[in-house]
Amino acid sequence: MPIFNKLSPIFDFSCVFVIQGLAPETLYEYQVGWFFAEAELEGVQALAGDLQWPAPEPDFTLSFTTGPAAKSAPRRYIVGSCRYVLRLFGGNFFDDRGDKAFRSVLEQIAGGQSVDALLMIGDQIYADDLKGLAPDQTLDQFLERYRAVFAQEYIRKLMARVPTYMILDDHEIEDNWPVDATSSDRTSKYIWAMHAYQIYQCSHSPLFPSHGERIEGTLSHFWYSFRDGCADWFVMDARTERVLEAGARRMVNDRQMSALLKWLDDGSGNVKFIVTSVPVFPDMKSDKNDKWDAFPEQRQQILDFIHSKRIRKVVFVSGDVHCSFTSELRLVGDDDFLVHQIVSSSFFWPLPHMRQSSFGFGEVLKGKGNQRYVGALTSEMHSKDNFARIEVDQTSVVVSFYERKGDALGSTTLVF
Repeated sequence: MPIFNKLSPIFDFSCVFVIQGLAPETLYEYQVGWFFAEAELEGVQALAGDLQWPAPEPDFTLSFTTGPAAKSAPRRYIVGSCRYVLRLFGGNFFDDRGDKAFRSVLEQIAGGQSVDALLMIGDQIYADDLKGLAPDQTLDQFLERYRAVFAQEYIRKLMARVPTYMILDDHEIEDNWPVDATSSDRTSKYIWAMHAYQIYQCSHSPLFPSHGERIEGTLSHFWYSFRDGCADWFVMDARTERVLEAGARRMVNDRQMSALLKWLDDGSGNVKFIVTSVPVFPDMKSDKNDKWDAFPEQRQQILDFIHSKRIRKVVFVSGDVHCSFTSELRLVGDDDFLVHQIVSSSFFWPLPHMRQSSFGFGEVLKGKGNQRYVGALTSEMHSKDNFARIEVDQTSVVVSFYERKGDALGSTTLVF
């Protein structure tokens, strides 16, 4: 039985369907089509028998597999960030070099390496790819960029078959947002950027409440959480709630912080993945007031909570820095404290990548109080375009990095 929804120009002629009553761990195939009708949505169902569905593209079956019923089921994910898509020839051509990473993921799937979800954790678009020359400013410009970026061949095919979760970072708006934001940027550029973001990225999340087969409501925040087998995910908004003024400085507001701490202490026993678009540790050698080391009080609040509650199996998942690695955080004087981190960046970045010398591994994190947290590198530093494959069960996480075109770079096992 077909499901119908309106394609509204307010949402760039896009929509979300809520499909209910599916069996767990089951492969479903589906078709999607559109047509013009004078009837209202409630009256369109009568037209279902007259519809002629489009023929599927060769070698491109639309399908997805539902999640597991067992709460302890192991899971497999692809994680990455920062896909630079350069505009060329007056903005009429977007290069596709970053799309090669998604071709490599599809090849892995075809070779038997299943993927349960794709997490894109920041800088899915570069709205300011030419910096001061021609950054996106208007709604039409942001929408045009999303259409071009998400219509590229391999990301389109991957997202058509693998559940996808997204969160923004600065380049969905402008570099290092909101450090250089003017009052005009906040009342114009930001509004248009976030409207486009809600259409093309928030739709890949459980943020909207469902009512039958439709989603309704207005978003009050952009962070969210979900549970998938043995993995619990909290996807933070580490960008739009920032306050930079002295005396009120913060990365996230009280509501998000409270939700995160409550989620951490829910006693699920699952692996706790915390997605934050910028790395939590170590501190950076050059401080641009952009990473968590620029907000040490809130970072310490989270770490102290994990320590005081004796919460295990916590893994931060980050991007942003145009290099990839795994690391661990220890607390001086308490051998029982352990937090892991996975940094996966970039899908594609045409300029020089960051290296190990940019990070303060082995140094005590900035912060107040008596707790002395120290980060250590636990994998090679991969300073080239790549993505991460994460395989998780209740006892460990295996992190494998792959070069953009598919070559294996290295693998690390995080043990709890």
